[in-house]
Amino acid sequence: MDPANNHGEAREPFDAQLRGGAWRASAPPIRFAGSVLSAYRHICAFFHSPDGEYRVLPPFIREGFERGEKAFHIVDPTLHQEHLRRLASAGIDVAAAEPSGQSELRNWADAYLRDGHFDQDRMLALIQEVLEGGRQWGFPLTRLVAHMDLQEGRCDVTR
Repeated sequence: MDPANNHGEAREPFDAQLRGGAWRASAPPIRFAGSVLSAYRHICAFFHSPDGEYRVLPPFIREGFERGEKAFHIVDPTLHQEHLRRLASAGIDVAAAEPSGQSELRNWADAYLRDGHFDQDRMLALIQEVLEGGRQWGFPLTRLVAHMDLQEGRCDVTR
């Protein structure tokens, strides 16, 4: 059992420690869409269809779950159940991981659009809060997956 894990789940040993913003070379590689990501990771991916999206995302999400990492997802509220269904069909039970804090799923109103509009400073503060909170709960990393639909009329970006 991992002593840093306060939730009682058995996890593989994880040797990565944050040092000056970079992960040590002993950290296991993180894969996304057939590539191995570097120490500094931010991915912006555009998909032609939901089918394409859910061919790429599940392996990335599953890898994080298997390593005991936190999953934080922001989705369109109209697609909440569809997101869970597609992940479940790929063998990922996001809802079952919610009680332990390993999984957190928010809709746009609770992330991007608090008070009905987008505020970049509040969004950055939320991301920082989520990342720090994951570490405080004993999760070695947090994998944040965020959907943003910029179709006209769907999202009020005022700042």
